[in-house]
Order: sequence, then structure tokens, then C-alpha cells
Amino acid sequence: MNKKINYKTIRSTFLYMSFILVVTLTISSCATDDNQTVTEFTELVWQDEFDIQGAPNPDNWGYNIGTGENGWGNSELQYYTDRSENVVIQNGILIISAIKEDYNGSSYTSARLLTKDKLEQKYGRFEARMRLPSGKGIWPAFWMLGANIDQVGWPNCGEIDIMENAGSEPTKVSGAVHGPGYSGGAAIFKKYDLQNDRFDSGFHIFGIEWGPEYINYYVDDVLYNQITPADVTGEWVFDNGPFYIIMNLAVGGVFDGSPNEDTVFPQTLLVDYVRVYKNNN
Repeated sequence: MNKKINYKTIRSTFLYMSFILVVTLTISSCATDDNQTVTEFTELVWQDEFDIQGAPNPDNWGYNIGTGENGWGNSELQYYTDRSENVVIQNGILIISAIKEDYNGSSYTSARLLTKDKLEQKYGRFEARMRLPSGKGIWPAFWMLGANIDQVGWPNCGEIDIMENAGSEPTKVSGAVHGPGYSGGAAIFKKYDLQNDRFDSGFHIFGIEWGPEYINYYVDDVLYNQITPADVTGEWVFDNGPFYIIMNLAVGGVFDGSPNEDTVFPQTLLVDYVRVYKNNN
């Protein structure tokens, strides 16, 4: 027996299903990628707001002093000191200065601060609000090393570069990881290009959110990269234990080469604060 086809019902059903599909696609396009892990680290567990005058708080920061082995392994040109000429807090800002001067056989001085044996943490959000210097051969960095470095050495301890900048590229920063099989020039990294602005003209927040088997990289509120065990070309060593923080301003080295005649000194890395969070769950 033939039945009469209700075209009005079919049309209504089609329009409804089309609407559902459009809504689903719209929501999916706005959501975080299914393969990308994002965690809210909301509990502030450590901070330095640099709200004292003079030298940084010794309960928070130590120093690397000297030239290190082969310029800290990077052919850097500076001699790191803890002098007030190179590192000082003024008006709520930590100032790390690279100076062109003859000092203990080096042609430049600067400073390198670290939280080793003071703050060491596994997982969390690590961020700093900074204004970067600029100029060929200037190399500011905000990064982390595995606290077991004295036992296993580098790169087996792991290295997380939260922010590095080549001074000749004032609109770009990069984030990277180094480990066994992917260190030095073989590091896993990605650059971030700031649009319509420069990192030496104002403060920006550089941070990572680090959890089991992932590290997310941020500039301000922009998540620009995620690195997981699938991305590295060797052992994933970032779930092995705590890391500590390092901030430094290098001169020369493999990252941006040596300064040239256009590089102005002194150069300054300004730090408004450093904060560390954990997941309160």
C-alpha cells in the first residue's frame, strides 16, 4: 500500500539536524584541541615581587659566578657577578644589567640568578613578568634545570626553557626542552612572534604550565605550544623530579652570536615578579 510522503516533516527534520551540526562545529572550533592538555594551576605557592630595595632576597635566590666551562657551555662572553652593578632591585623591579667592561679577563659582566636548593618543584605553573633588552648578541633567558643535575649531569637532568630571546629579533621569543638525545642544537622548540609590538618596549608575562607528560608554553594569555613525550627524540625526563628556576642575561654565545658595533651597553633585563603555582586539586 502506498503511503503519502510528508515532505514538510522531512524538511523540518533536515533543518533541525543541520542546525545541530552547525552548533556542534561552532563549539568545537572554539574549544581547546582534544589532544591538548590544559590544567588550571591556581594555588600560589612561591613568589618574589621584588618589593625590597637593594640585593635580591637570599632566601629566594643564589648566583652562578664566573665564566663557567667554555662560557657556560655556550661560548658566552660575560663574567657573571653578584655585584649591585649587575643585579639590584629598585622601585619594585629586579634589574639585571649586562655591562661592557674589562673584568677578571672578560669583556662583559652580567648576572645569573637561580633558586637551586631554595625553590625546587615538580609540575605547576612558573611565570615571570619581564621587559626584555635588545641588540645583537644579547641573550636573556628564563628557564629551569632538573634538581638532580649534580647526580646525573646535563642533559640527563632535563632543561625547560620558558623564554629565550635573541636580541637581534626583538619581536620573537622561543620555548624549548633539552634532554638525552635532544639537547643543544637538537632541542625541541618553537618560536612565538609578537604582532605589532616588541618585547623591549613593555612588560610581558612568560610562563609554562607543566604536568605529567606535557609542558604548555605561554606568552601573556596566549598558549602557543605544547610539548609531550611524543614530540621528543629521546627519553622524556620531565616526570622524574623537581626543577629549579634560573634567570640570566648573557652576552654573546651560540644563540645570537657576538655583539656588533650597533649593540648598545649597558643592556637591562627588567623583572616585575616571578610566581609559582600548583594545581590545588
